[in-house]
Amino acid sequence: MRNTVAIAGLGAIGLELARALDAGVEGLRLIAVAARDTAKAEANLAGFQNPPQLVPLAELADEAEIVVECAPAAVFEAVARPAIARGRIFIPASVGALLPRMELVEEARQTGARIVVPTGALLGLDAVRAVAEGPVQSVTIETRKPPRGLEGAPYLTEKGLDMGAVTEPTLVFEGNALEAARGFPANVNVAAALALAGIGPERTMVEIWAVPGLTRNTHTIRVEADAARFTMSIEGVPSETNPRTGKLTPLSLVACLRGLVSTLKVGS
Repeated sequence: MRNTVAIAGLGAIGLELARALDAGVEGLRLIAVAARDTAKAEANLAGFQNPPQLVPLAELADEAEIVVECAPAAVFEAVARPAIARGRIFIPASVGALLPRMELVEEARQTGARIVVPTGALLGLDAVRAVAEGPVQSVTIETRKPPRGLEGAPYLTEKGLDMGAVTEPTLVFEGNALEAARGFPANVNVAAALALAGIGPERTMVEIWAVPGLTRNTHTIRVEADAARFTMSIEGVPSETNPRTGKLTPLSLVACLRGLVSTLKVGS
């Protein structure tokens, strides 16, 4: 028996995930997708071995047991709320959009739904979760991206910061993960996952740098706790079709889904 999966969004992340599921992941079957551009979606799905049904966002949770959100943060609730109301397993790629909506966790508790946050472009979440069982003094994350990868963020628009004018490494934001999620909804999914795994969005501190000439999205995490002190750094290759995300993100979603159905599961 295979668990059924629906995907919201067929962009840089969702399409790669859909292709992986169509190629075959034991225990999983892709049955439905939703996309803003239906004509483009139909063209992308035409070569699939088992093309999923193309449905409106609100209908994704009607049949599928697992709903994966790979859509723009602006439609996050349109994906999340029906899935949670139907008691489904909900996997958000836009983890940053979850932070300002933590009431969804209580709604999931009432309906029997589960919210499973993927690792995304982050590493070492198991270690963060482990030290968070004891006293933790600080958790910080420094994110460095090419200026183009930050364009369009509400915080930059509000402050009148032009990424096209950046000529040297520039600190464009410093604050906690909740503030970062509001100001950079398409850029701080890593920080949001870190906050949820560790000491929460208000105590997890975030720096965002725009770095001209940078070819990889870089995240450096520093943790000070009673049980351990550690620093982790990862350099992700940006997606060619969407520089705001990385090639590792859809692979992380495949691994997350595989972990839901695997007999042997290692780590989170």
